[in-house]
Amino acid sequence: MKFKQLAGALLSVATMALSAMPSAVWAQQASYNFSPVNQYDINLTAAYWNPIIAYVSEKSGVKLNLKIGRTSADTTSYVLTKEVEFVFSNHLFSPEREKLGWKVFGRRNTPALQGQIVVPADSPITDIAQLKGQELAFAGPEAFVVYKVPYAYLMSKNIDVKVVFAGNQNAAFAQLFAGKVVASGGNSQLVEGYSRREGKKFRVLWTSEPYQDLALMASDKVPDKDVKAVASAFIEMYKDPKGRDILHQVSKEVGLPNDAYFIGASGADYASYKRFYQSAPSALH
Repeated sequence: MKFKQLAGALLSVATMALSAMPSAVWAQQASYNFSPVNQYDINLTAAYWNPIIAYVSEKSGVKLNLKIGRTSADTTSYVLTKEVEFVFSNHLFSPEREKLGWKVFGRRNTPALQGQIVVPADSPITDIAQLKGQELAFAGPEAFVVYKVPYAYLMSKNIDVKVVFAGNQNAAFAQLFAGKVVASGGNSQLVEGYSRREGKKFRVLWTSEPYQDLALMASDKVPDKDVKAVASAFIEMYKDPKGRDILHQVSKEVGLPNDAYFIGASGADYASYKRFYQSAPSALH
């Protein structure tokens, strides 16, 4: 059985078990929606996150419900309309969105991300200037490292391109290798992961400065005790053999390094995001 099917089956069993709990237990358990940015297609995103949030819910005593939209922009819309209380995102660091009161409490310990512009390894395009007037695929208008950073660079060089929003990074790469676009925006982590999973090779035309991996964040309306319980479950997960095994399995599924676990973090880790918005065109805020 493939891991995605196994993860779904395990989650179904866990859900049935939890549904059998006395109503008094449910009444005592806090419950919140958790929305991670769609870095992959919906099925792969769910296969990565469902086992993690099932574990975190069990360990913290705070029930997290996965809430994702069809695209990364749809998922972020849930955040902006206050339908969720916990996120894994880098879409909330613009000056206006910082006013919404989201607080960073963790991140993955993976290497910093870099925005990239990529083509297939065998593409005749070898220079960024050759992209002028061409169609480029991007995950979506909310994607920070995948869209905003590369597109801001293209604008700074007066390289006008035709933007195609694919909905997520996997879909953008699928269009690229199907020949529907000549290049794609990407982030270094997802480029490497896609190459590892799908066996596709890229040529990188441009790479940005580094940005920290996405942040685990909590809404300011969540009580401190629940934030601390959830944060502790995420951060301590890799120290528990069961949690570590889950992280190894889901990381392999999406092409992440084997030791891609969660660590504590604060807003200070995301200073480079805030610097970006100081000079970025207002259309990208």
